[in-house]
Amino acid sequence: MNLIDVVNEKYSSENVKNFPEFRAGDTVAVHARIKEGDKSRVQIFQGVVIAMKEKGKLSGHFRVRKISSGFGVERVFPFHSPNVEKIEVVQRGKTKRAKLYYLRKRSGKSARLAIDFDRK
Repeated sequence: MNLIDVVNEKYSSENVKNFPEFRAGDTVAVHARIKEGDKSRVQIFQGVVIAMKEKGKLSGHFRVRKISSGFGVERVFPFHSPNVEKIEVVQRGKTKRAKLYYLRKRSGKSARLAIDFDRK
C-alpha cells in the first residue's frame, strides 16, 4: 500500500456511498452544513448540475448553478467533503453534453433544460 492509498482511505467520506446517481443537467438539492460562529446548521442549495469532475476519486467535485434574485450563483461541492450531508435529485434533465457552461450566458426560458422522463 503506497502513501496515496493511505490518504485516500483516511480522507474519503462515507456519505459518498449514499449519494444517488446524478449527472450534468439534473436539478439537485444539496444539503450543506454551514458553520456560523459556534453553531452549525444545514442549508439547502438547489440548482442545476452544470459540471462534474472525477466522480469516484478523492479530488472529484460537482458544480451547481441556481438563479437567486436575478443573479446566477454557482457553488462547487467536493464529493468527499464532510460538509455535504445529503443530495436529493429533484428533476432529471435531458442534455447532449457533459459540461453545461453555456447556461451562464442564458436567462429566462432559454436557460431551461428538457425533462428526461425515461431515466429513473
